[in-house]
Amino acid sequence: QVQLQESGPGLVKPSQTLSLTCTVSGHSITTNSYYWSWIRQPPGKGLEWIGYIAASGSTYYSPSLKSRTSISRDTSKNQFTLQLTSVTPEDASVYYCARDRGGVGEYDYWGQGTQVAVSS
Repeated sequence: QVQLQESGPGLVKPSQTLSLTCTVSGHSITTNSYYWSWIRQPPGKGLEWIGYIAASGSTYYSPSLKSRTSISRDTSKNQFTLQLTSVTPEDASVYYCARDRGGVGEYDYWGQGTQVAVSS
């Protein structure tokens, strides 16, 4: 069974970098045709796609967040990591990692989500 688990600090100070890791079990993140995404949901708002890293290692980001986003991976640990720089209170959200079949937004497995607050 595929499982995803987010980890990282629950509180980040403004202007600092948010860093979250998703640990995947039950499926290799290097298996073709799967894309490993980060998605967030601010309080009272809908889901917002942040970006993904493909099985090949290539990345693609939301245009609105591209300048501040980096997604990388550690294949030896079957993990992928989100870094979001220069955070503001508007970046406070529940952050999810998810598996996307085909890179077209068909998410079949999700992590439970992790709440991140931005405050000094």
